[in-house]
Amino acid sequence: MDHHLTRRSLLGGAVAASQLPLQAAAATSDKPNVVIILFDDLGVHDQGYLGATDLKTPNIDRLAAGGTVCRNWYSNAPVCAPARSALMTGRCPLRAGVATNGTPLRPSEITLASALKNAGYATALTGKWHLGSTPETVPNAHGFDYFYGFHEGCVDYFSHRYYWGEPRVANFHDLWRNREEIFEDGQYLTERIAQEASSFISRTPREKPVFLYAALNAVHYPMHAPAKYVSRFPSLDRERQMYAAMLSAADDAIGEILAALERSGRRKDTLIYVLGDNGATTERRAGLNNMPATAGRNTPFRGYKFSTFDGGMHVPALVNWPGRIPAGKTNEEIVMTADIFPTTCALADVPLPSDRTFDGRDVWPVLTRGARSPHEFVAWTEGPQLAIRRGKWKLVLNGVAHDGTPNGDKPLTGDDAVFLSNLEEDAAESRNLRHQFPEVTDQLQTALQDWRKSVEAN
Repeated sequence: MDHHLTRRSLLGGAVAASQLPLQAAAATSDKPNVVIILFDDLGVHDQGYLGATDLKTPNIDRLAAGGTVCRNWYSNAPVCAPARSALMTGRCPLRAGVATNGTPLRPSEITLASALKNAGYATALTGKWHLGSTPETVPNAHGFDYFYGFHEGCVDYFSHRYYWGEPRVANFHDLWRNREEIFEDGQYLTERIAQEASSFISRTPREKPVFLYAALNAVHYPMHAPAKYVSRFPSLDRERQMYAAMLSAADDAIGEILAALERSGRRKDTLIYVLGDNGATTERRAGLNNMPATAGRNTPFRGYKFSTFDGGMHVPALVNWPGRIPAGKTNEEIVMTADIFPTTCALADVPLPSDRTFDGRDVWPVLTRGARSPHEFVAWTEGPQLAIRRGKWKLVLNGVAHDGTPNGDKPLTGDDAVFLSNLEEDAAESRNLRHQFPEVTDQLQTALQDWRKSVEAN
């Protein structure tokens, strides 16, 4: 059965059956504006403020200089859709029902957009959704007043078509404004995402707080950028050059969003998160000559997208709010993407729904007052892979590096199927300490299995 929406099904049957039966509260002036900027498949250190010298990210670097950089921020999954489900729900992907790509977010899940909308916010998503394409799972059914973007995991940046479903499904066009399919052939999508985001900010009345989720598709394949961005990097090899150009276009997009906040008088009242969904990829679709991609870099971490080693989900992240978030600071505490939901709700004075379990925690004290992480541990699943980090210890079961090497897509076997690392001494997860610290290994295995059972039961 084809679950993709047609224009007719959206326009003729544009029902919001899953809209929450909550009454919108009056907007108040003390609620912060909230902007989440999410990158796609971004290398863990591929921004200027993180040490990259061959790339140009001046707008992001200024946000980092004026805010707090989180050096131990983890995505809740090493792949796109599950990671986004945690961002939207504050719940780990298994609990939210999105353990793999291709699974829609259940209509019963409450998103951050829904929670803020019912507190008086104007809400918008510009960019990638990847959490459903049926009438009850599209962004407008999950709390977004306004949506411009695409439903699937990626599209061509100029034709806005999805080419990666064959032979399961024929390629199809995938660009939407709210529930209506629109056509903008030839327009570069990164620029259009920024224009739509800026327009949303500009047209929303100043007295109404805004929630903007700018889900950039950069630097996810296909590797596309106009010549004006490519020409900024004449000395780079072709693969890294295109990656740098796409990132540079995304940085310009962020600059445009910041300018819109300034023009509207909102900048000083806006909390901004900038982060990645997972680590860089080695997928051949992102490489050249049918070879594994090499442009995105997760060094010094082991693993890439799809891996539960740190390169898969130890993502770049910063938080900026003038006068509220410390400027020029680096935070080493363990935080995660699911924390955005409860943290933002606390700042907006929005109670968390009491009928469900949240894995995220309010980390405002961590970001602003030097508090310790509220997480005893953080855990992940990705297919047969399981992983847990508690303090300096990281345990990976059935780990797959997905690093582009001949055996990189195969699970580790033998002793290394249970892989214990001390991340404070070995950030690259290169030495297996399971036999040196058997008690730690057993404790983490027990905690991990107990955690998995608990989230599968909710």
